[in-house]
Amino acid sequence: MREYSFTVEREQKDLRLDVLLAALSEELSRSYVQRLIGEGLVRINGETAPAKNYRVREGDTVFLRLPEPETLSAEPEDIPLEILYEDGDLLVVDKPKGMVVHPAAGNPSGTLVNALLHHCGGRLSTINGVVRPGIVHRIDKDTAGLLVVAKNDEAHRKLAAQMEAHSITRIYEAVVHDNIPEEAGTIDKPIGRDPGNRLRWAVAEGGRRAVTHFKVLERFGRFTYVELRLETGRTHQIRVHMASLRHPLAGDPLYGPAKGVKGLNGQLLHAGTLGFVHPSSGEYMEFHSPLPEDFAAFLEKLRAGR
Repeated sequence: MREYSFTVEREQKDLRLDVLLAALSEELSRSYVQRLIGEGLVRINGETAPAKNYRVREGDTVFLRLPEPETLSAEPEDIPLEILYEDGDLLVVDKPKGMVVHPAAGNPSGTLVNALLHHCGGRLSTINGVVRPGIVHRIDKDTAGLLVVAKNDEAHRKLAAQMEAHSITRIYEAVVHDNIPEEAGTIDKPIGRDPGNRLRWAVAEGGRRAVTHFKVLERFGRFTYVELRLETGRTHQIRVHMASLRHPLAGDPLYGPAKGVKGLNGQLLHAGTLGFVHPSSGEYMEFHSPLPEDFAAFLEKLRAGR
């Protein structure tokens, strides 16, 4: 068993226990968390968690025991994909919000990898193993947008080298809380495991360097619509960086205010632009994805309320 414990912080209070735990890691789907609670593997302040819908309180100590991960294998599944481009080396996919990128203990099926295996007939790069074939980079489950997928190991190596050199264009759009006073800026803060909660991430001394460039697109008083360009690509980088400025993403259950935003299910973050040099032709290619419906609808609501 793997064991984790953490103390509930002010911004997490009043969240349902299953929602809070599921937000901490993509390994933890809500159904999987609910099963763990039912099996007595989650404790609150030393006592067995009363129920999946228990509302956590600031200062609660949460103790979680996770079974050792089973040996996973990804199976092809006939799941529709939004493909913007495809050739013999790669494809560019527009991932919907709510889809996990690759299988994990709490999400063994229904992932992007399962869909890719079906679509590509198994012709995907093998560098990342049997559970993550073709996956060059990831975006969070509740983040929609563009991913490049490698069909062979040579293409994968060349795309990964561009990632390492920070030469791939990755531009996101987001809505964050409150008014950002600057028109633009750069956040250069290291990110590592949160020392108080090893299941989530934080700006941390000794963490890996992380750089995010932001630009304000529109202001709405209580919210700001921003463009964010990744120079590096750490886990939860944009979410952690914006929260560190006290402008967490709207709808973010992990780094945002406990009350959340009415009508939002997950953070408003969209990987809208992706550009890279094709590993075979050497041509620079750039792709764009329109805002998801929930994101566009929220913006229209903000504009109407000006």
